[in-house]
Amino acid sequence: MDTLSLLKELFLLGLFYYVLQYIVCLLLPGKSRKLPPGPRGYPVVGALPLLGSAPHVTLARLAKQYGPIMRLKMGQHSMVVASTAAAARVFLKTLDANFASRPVDTAPMYLAYGGNDMVFAEYGPKWKLLRKTCSLGMLGPAALERWAPVRISEVGRMLQSMYESSRHNQLVDIAEILSCSLANMIGQVILSRRILQTGQPEATKFKDMVVEHMTIAGLVNYGDWIPGIGWMDLQGLEKRMKNLAGRFDKMWREMVELHEATASSRKGNPDVLDGLLARRNDEDGEKITDVNIRALLMDLFTAGSDTSSSSIEWAIAEMLLNPSITKRAQAEMDQVIGRNRRLQDSDIPNLPYLRAICKESFRKHPSTPLNLPLICTEDCEAEGYYFPKGTRLMVNIWAIGRDPDVWENPTEFNPDRFMTEKGSKIQPNGTHFELIPFGAGRRICAGARMGQVLVEYILGTLIHAFDWRLPDGVEPNMDEAFGLAIQKAVPLMILVSPRLAPHLYA
Repeated sequence: MDTLSLLKELFLLGLFYYVLQYIVCLLLPGKSRKLPPGPRGYPVVGALPLLGSAPHVTLARLAKQYGPIMRLKMGQHSMVVASTAAAARVFLKTLDANFASRPVDTAPMYLAYGGNDMVFAEYGPKWKLLRKTCSLGMLGPAALERWAPVRISEVGRMLQSMYESSRHNQLVDIAEILSCSLANMIGQVILSRRILQTGQPEATKFKDMVVEHMTIAGLVNYGDWIPGIGWMDLQGLEKRMKNLAGRFDKMWREMVELHEATASSRKGNPDVLDGLLARRNDEDGEKITDVNIRALLMDLFTAGSDTSSSSIEWAIAEMLLNPSITKRAQAEMDQVIGRNRRLQDSDIPNLPYLRAICKESFRKHPSTPLNLPLICTEDCEAEGYYFPKGTRLMVNIWAIGRDPDVWENPTEFNPDRFMTEKGSKIQPNGTHFELIPFGAGRRICAGARMGQVLVEYILGTLIHAFDWRLPDGVEPNMDEAFGLAIQKAVPLMILVSPRLAPHLYA
């Protein structure tokens, strides 16, 4: 039987199942409960064909028609989408306990070791252990302060590399140099060593793998929503995920083996991976397995290096379109810091305009446009709607950041909106639902604090240290490439000119 005939049969079987299910629902007695409104979609596939190549944009447009809490029938599953700050508060605060776990579909099955990582682990003791361990070792406030010297050192290397590019009038690939720098920061904290060299093939390979990971993990896989056709892998996504997962797994295994072989050199000065490996022998309560460790390496290296670099790259692109923003930020820094030293963490609280630029980048270009899916574990009701167990939740963070009822001229990049008394109080930490680039509630991104610190420190340093410009005749391309994280469709390549004392780039 050829593929076309098989697809026709599957469609007819699915259509029969859909009609039968609809008739049964009509005939069964019982109290009717109000579900949120939403598009009717098509038989069998539901609203899947409506999403297109930019689901965050499509869902934002549909929300204008159906409301801020919208339900879509997606194949055999139901999905509810929250598209305003008030709607997000309903699910991530009021119903937070009901939506505290995530579905483990094809992407987390292959790219998160079956949900054995911190991001997709079921809400419970193991997830709490993984989160606590990473917070103490790397992501929490005390850990961030402890590894501040690593940030200073790696950003210094980045400045040196960019300075050398400026001397030879060479273009700087912002995405690659940021990805390399962030990966080396994470490498030093987790492994006590740098893992990449800027400009070398390994750095480009790593960046490409991370981008592929974040892109493919965000694509809509029809097999997840219509399990009956999953085995066919019609889009070829499962094959790509298996291949990518195999390459990453080889990398993580080699890292762990090398780390264990050099354990004696770190006695008295353990790093994050040493702490994780030590928990394998813990006899009390939950244990961290070898699979958990490789899954955590995947989380920390991919999300840690990609989301922050994406936010910084978008901010630089917007500032190239608005040079007055750059000049104002530089004037603020020259007044607070001067030009005879580099920016320090302690300077950032005294740089409100820099912080406003970072928040504006988080608002207009959230690194994760749609939150990672959550799943309802118990029937619940709110806002007059019923949400059955198994309902999946997406929060359209991109739409929330562009809500015209909250933000004046939302498509404009305007840091001044965060310089008012009201705007300055809005923080991207999950408590102000009009700005939730890292999510909110129990499953807020564990690296939210780290992401904010890195973006403020690295972007601030680049603004302070260099003047930027595009090659003559080139305009910044602001097209998006959708995935789990929104990348620039065309990487930003810029020319830089140093503006500080030369010895600060050494």
